[in-house]
Amino acid sequence: MEPKLEVTMDEYLPLRDVVFKTLRQAILRGELKPGERLMEIKLANKLGVSRTPIREAIRKLELEGLVLMIPRRGAEVAEITEKSLNDVLEVRKALEELAVQLACERMDEEGLEALKKAAKEFEESLGSEDVTRIAEADVAYHDIICRSTDNQRLMQLLNNFREQMYRYRVEYLKKKECYPQLLREHQAIIEAIEKSNKETASEIMGQHIENQVTAVTDSLRHK
Repeated sequence: MEPKLEVTMDEYLPLRDVVFKTLRQAILRGELKPGERLMEIKLANKLGVSRTPIREAIRKLELEGLVLMIPRRGAEVAEITEKSLNDVLEVRKALEELAVQLACERMDEEGLEALKKAAKEFEESLGSEDVTRIAEADVAYHDIICRSTDNQRLMQLLNNFREQMYRYRVEYLKKKECYPQLLREHQAIIEAIEKSNKETASEIMGQHIENQVTAVTDSLRHK
């Protein structure tokens, strides 16, 4: 069955970025399947654009790990493997644990209120059927913790790494049975930061990431 790709124009974004967002969302939502070839001419015709923004978008998707360039075959949607999952989430776990430890020291009242608001918005997003909206709400929650560290290098690393994490976040958030646990973890992290309890905050954050690894690994093994 043909994927229903459709470009939603944004007057504030260059065409190449609009095409990139369209293809990225199609991969994350599973409209473009793992292993599916990305034919430039076919995609250009489907989206009503030239091949140039398609080529540029594919290059960016390759940098994110969402697309692989295969010799003599061209571009195709990358498979989600246990190895890639573990590689990405091992690094995420270390960075997020450091971030939450620093947040315990440096987050002010304004940041804490923003974090509570983000947790509430994440909870509200769970009522929707839009997994990308839920993922964005989760990203927003973790971004507040990241920004509160006031460590430019750490923020840069997490920002650069966020795109590679996004696919696994989406896979995890497809599992609705995990939602109650996610909400409890978000709340427990807030409480630990409020008490400036670095050890507890780091432990909960580490478990938060480990649960994601377990759930996505289980999903991969039963596909």
